[in-house]
Amino acid sequence: MYHITLIPGDGIGPEVAEATKAVIEASGAKIQWETVNAGLDVLETTGTLVPDGVFDSLEKTRIALKGPITTPIGSGFRSINVMLRKKYDLFSNTRPVKTIPGIDVPFQNVDLIIFRENTEDLYIGEERMLHDNAAEGIKRITKEGSFRIIKAAFNYANQNNKSKVTVVHKANIMKLTDGLFLQCAREVAKDYPHIQLQEVIVDNMCMQLVMNPSQFQVIVTTNLYGDILSDLCAGLVGGLGIVPGANIGENMAIFEAVHGSAPDIAGKNLANPIAMILTGAMMLNYLGESIKSRSIYQAVEATVIQGKFITKDLGGSASTKDMTNAIIENIQL
Repeated sequence: MYHITLIPGDGIGPEVAEATKAVIEASGAKIQWETVNAGLDVLETTGTLVPDGVFDSLEKTRIALKGPITTPIGSGFRSINVMLRKKYDLFSNTRPVKTIPGIDVPFQNVDLIIFRENTEDLYIGEERMLHDNAAEGIKRITKEGSFRIIKAAFNYANQNNKSKVTVVHKANIMKLTDGLFLQCAREVAKDYPHIQLQEVIVDNMCMQLVMNPSQFQVIVTTNLYGDILSDLCAGLVGGLGIVPGANIGENMAIFEAVHGSAPDIAGKNLANPIAMILTGAMMLNYLGESIKSRSIYQAVEATVIQGKFITKDLGGSASTKDMTNAIIENIQL
């Protein structure tokens, strides 16, 4: 029995969270959920975006499944996602991107994973006004932060029989910051002589991805580039509605669907649950439940290929619950 924190989130979050719980239960995984919540809805009722109960639960279970959370727009409100990543040093933002047969996209053979450094770069949030007409932001890259995300990428490649790791940078211009990241990649690569290190400048990487994404297997990069490339890659396979994600540290992991809270369709039983369901499958794999995880991936693929119970964004007319039930029926135990 696994004890896991569930943070349903805002908007469509509670709907896709319930769908995911049902699919995970159907896979045979034994989980005791501890449900807490954060976000805009919680702010309106409690006066705080993240109640202490969320932190208490995370620090007890050390693993969470999290739905989309709305951060209010305006001064004084900081992204909850960024705050959790920093507070718990969740240094590895991991996003597998894989084509699902049956979804109408230009490329049918995408199968890559992005390792995005999650705590440094421009996202440290250190900015200041120099004078009325100029502002500056600090870009910070450290050896410690670079080594650990790059090692995570190479370890994944080694464990999953991948022959190449692509490091994405802009060291031709930012010779100190991106240069340090690239230097760390070259040092780590020496410990994995059987894995090719490919070095690609970020603008060229964008072009290569939209021309021939199947040439890439494992991508590792800094925070800002990883944020951009993650969404670009999601677009290659059908969008954020079908791509899972995770924030992983040494002692905690938060698995989250990276799409928005879509308040315009909240409560209408219209949301596509695939991203959250695949995020749940990714979490099971992290827990060592690889067979149950694989059964969920296969059930999602079977449901999409059949095409009868898919949501509007994928070209169908099924409700969230109808699609969830179809996925459950397709699970092969």
